[in-house]
Amino acid sequence: MVSEIAAADPAELPPWLADTLARVLARQRGHALLLHGRAGDGVLALALGLARGWLCSGDAGRPCGRCGSCRLAAQRAHPDLFVVLPQSMREQFGWPGFEDRPTGAEGDVPRGKGRARPSRQIRIDEVRALLDWASRTPSGAGGKVAVIHPGEAMNPHAASALLKTLEEPPPGTRIVVTAGDPARLLPTVRSRCQRVVVPRAGVSEAAGWLAAQGIGHPDVLLAACAGAPLEAAALARGGVDAAAWSALPAAVAAGRAEVFAGWAVTDVVDALAKLCHDAMAQACEGSPAFFPRTGWPRVPADALTALAAWSRRLGVVQRQAEHPWHEALLVEALVAAGREALTGRRPVRPAALDTLPG
Repeated sequence: MVSEIAAADPAELPPWLADTLARVLARQRGHALLLHGRAGDGVLALALGLARGWLCSGDAGRPCGRCGSCRLAAQRAHPDLFVVLPQSMREQFGWPGFEDRPTGAEGDVPRGKGRARPSRQIRIDEVRALLDWASRTPSGAGGKVAVIHPGEAMNPHAASALLKTLEEPPPGTRIVVTAGDPARLLPTVRSRCQRVVVPRAGVSEAAGWLAAQGIGHPDVLLAACAGAPLEAAALARGGVDAAAWSALPAAVAAGRAEVFAGWAVTDVVDALAKLCHDAMAQACEGSPAFFPRTGWPRVPADALTALAAWSRRLGVVQRQAEHPWHEALLVEALVAAGREALTGRRPVRPAALDTLPG
């Protein structure tokens, strides 16, 4: 989950990435890199760290954090650093971007018809802006660096528009593409990049890092986020501590959709999918992976069929993230379906919710 409840600063480099940053800055000479790693392990932070290191004008220890170039990059105002993010992620991180230019072919809302929901795609307009920026002369001696995160968000038009520049960028220009799943990138994008694997934090290192930030019971939140420490930190910053996370199974079994007040729908669906996974594991006498063992309602062995149906419904909603859902009704319906699956009781639901995917 890339939490939209509260986002950690993507420019903060976690300690487990320091060695990789130093190694790539010292040895990597390619003009196009593909960073393969999870967002929750800091892949964007590593990409920005590389950009700052390449642009740094300090004498040693790049990025030094003190020179004019480093300060401009820290303020997200460096003219030789171009960061391409989906619109939803720009708003999430507070990253500046050019004004949206709707185009009918890309499915945006025409001017005068209201503002569309922030896109989760990287569209061709964003890539065209990058290409225009790359064609200009660098302002400093460090060349230019473009970061595209996450690469999987590029739609086919955007990815195709990038290919020529990715293969032969202007002199002194580097391009860094991140990907959690490189198989979802166009093969022609992958073949033009040198791959760097982003290491995952060890459990003890991640737990220590979270504890140092004042997050209690970091083991619970790490399990909640499949071991991704930046996601665990974002969850905590959004007000979901270990106690609140541990209480979700009982709350869903009671049909209490209000526990998700203030959550983004994508985060609600992600949490419910994890809860469903753990319920199915326990119905088969297995162990939960994302939630602690305590605090669970009894999950009967004959609940597997209902849990599988709930899982399919959650999967449909996950695949249709761009759909203009009525969010409150959607969450109510999904929690009601979870209550039914966990307890075998059939809740009373508004008829309008029967139109949601099943």
